[in-house]
Amino acid sequence: MSRDVPLHIIHLEQDDPKKCTARKLASRELATLHFSTRRPPRRGYLLDPSAGIILGPDDLPLIEKGAALVALDCSWKRLTESLEQIKSSSPRLEGRTLPLVLAANPISWGKPGRLSTVEALAMCLVLLDRDEQARRILQPFSWGEQFLILNAEPLAAYKAADSRQNLVDVQWEFFDHPED
Repeated sequence: MSRDVPLHIIHLEQDDPKKCTARKLASRELATLHFSTRRPPRRGYLLDPSAGIILGPDDLPLIEKGAALVALDCSWKRLTESLEQIKSSSPRLEGRTLPLVLAANPISWGKPGRLSTVEALAMCLVLLDRDEQARRILQPFSWGEQFLILNAEPLAAYKAADSRQNLVDVQWEFFDHPED
């Protein structure tokens, strides 16, 4: 049995605290919350939609050595400035983006890629073959199981990908490729 992946969240307090999935995860000891960009782990992957490198099977060796997943909990409207702040203070974290899936959270339901913090972390865990941990972190949310149901087909296909490039190609079987 694989050990749990350490989950860390940099919380910038930019969103409504009542809708904050990061706080709920931390209150249930499912993730570690950081209120400073200088405190996250120094080894691991920072979830960054602009990274240009997709999280995939190629990243498993570092995860198996105990590397962490680090999510940024901020407003989508302030994403760019928030990422710049983190990259300058945590240069050793490697940026990774995620293949497309649909959001199941009530704020962005059905929107491709507009995931809440818990959905993004669960997506990572599924990609890294940690399905049980993904289910565990989604459990506190009334819509958590719906995230897995809504995305069952792409998640199964993504898990079967044997390389980062294969994962990128598979995503376009489920979602429209953006116009270049």
